[in-house]
Amino acid sequence: MLQWKQERDGQTALLIKGARRVGKSTLAEEFAKREYESYLMIDFTEAAQEVKDLFEDISNLDDLLLQLQYYYNVRLTPRKSVIIFDEVQDCPKARQAIRKLVKDHRFDYIETGSLISIRKNTKKIRIPSEEARLTLCPMDYEEFRWALGDEVSIGMLREAYEAKRSMGDAVTKKVLRDFRLYMLVGGMPQAVNEYLETNNLSAVDAVKREIIELYADDFRKIDPTGKATRMFYAVPGQLNKNASRYQISSVIEQGKQDRVEEILQDMEDSQVVVFSHHADDPNVGLALNEDRGRYKMFLNDTGLFVTLAFWDKDVTENVIYQKLLSDKLSANMGYVYENVVAQMLTAAGSKLFYHTWPTESGKHNYEVDFLLSRGSKIWPLEVKSSGYKTHASLDAFCEKFSQRVGERFLIYTKDLRRDGATTLLPVVMTMMI
Repeated sequence: MLQWKQERDGQTALLIKGARRVGKSTLAEEFAKREYESYLMIDFTEAAQEVKDLFEDISNLDDLLLQLQYYYNVRLTPRKSVIIFDEVQDCPKARQAIRKLVKDHRFDYIETGSLISIRKNTKKIRIPSEEARLTLCPMDYEEFRWALGDEVSIGMLREAYEAKRSMGDAVTKKVLRDFRLYMLVGGMPQAVNEYLETNNLSAVDAVKREIIELYADDFRKIDPTGKATRMFYAVPGQLNKNASRYQISSVIEQGKQDRVEEILQDMEDSQVVVFSHHADDPNVGLALNEDRGRYKMFLNDTGLFVTLAFWDKDVTENVIYQKLLSDKLSANMGYVYENVVAQMLTAAGSKLFYHTWPTESGKHNYEVDFLLSRGSKIWPLEVKSSGYKTHASLDAFCEKFSQRVGERFLIYTKDLRRDGATTLLPVVMTMMI
């Protein structure tokens, strides 16, 4: 955001997009407080109709800007103030006005909104090209540690990763326990705040359930048939099946293919879920070999994922949470670790791909959980929820595509080590790949 302010100097607006409850409005307002002499914030979900009506005719910008300052009792200074259009999808004409407002160059402009709502509410307006866009994800692990008052441990982890140096079993055990707390609480600001205020995981779980129900309601709005909602609730179960793709036919009656594809696009636009698509012929240009019909689906936040996975359980006594925190839950937790790796890679800006192919016997499949494009090579990642060091799929992949592979990683729950050409990496260090 600082880079946008300094380099663009008001030549474009900034659009912050992301899932609901991820902190877009708070981020925009805090930035305005710190970086500008004054700011004016219009929340279009609550704005009076008379405010929205101001954008119906913007032929006189002097009049528009003066009325906004009077209405919100804020004095704006040219080139030293910013106007925030919060939840801009609820006033499409305000977004259309961005082009003229930016050209006027009197003030800076920041917009916030969810991509799916923005796309659906802008069909009849001219989309401004004068926008720089940023995606806001849930808080990553480094930000979570900052919230807990820890500004040291991530730097130490990064040093160990860059040097490919083991931390020692005792340190690794503590580091991974801290990381499992992040997996439970997640990175949604409301959930993190609840944890900081109460130190009570049941209270945190209640907050996450409210967010999940809000997302489910949103999906019902975009798809009254309920298919999107059912697919959303089925994400943990689908990953737990350890199948090579999301098996949509086991969740909904597919009906018309174009309608199913539209629902999937809406779910992806919501940024509540994250898609990983199959790469048919893995190479540096992974998107060129993307199979849109074969995909896995993850939640944008692993804290929400854990709550959704145990949706039917009563956590009043914190039993599930305490067992997860101590790494003693008997159920196979591989799918939880796979989701947190997907979340961390997405937060780092990576688009997700995976690859699967038959074993020599043809009775089973090899699978590499994630593929990253780095320079002129691809980096394969295999994820395990335990300390087991076996990596048959990773070895088979690297043999099959030996000329294309650079670094290779087994993501697991023990200390950093080397096993031949493979780096055995503690899951907490995924964010540094």
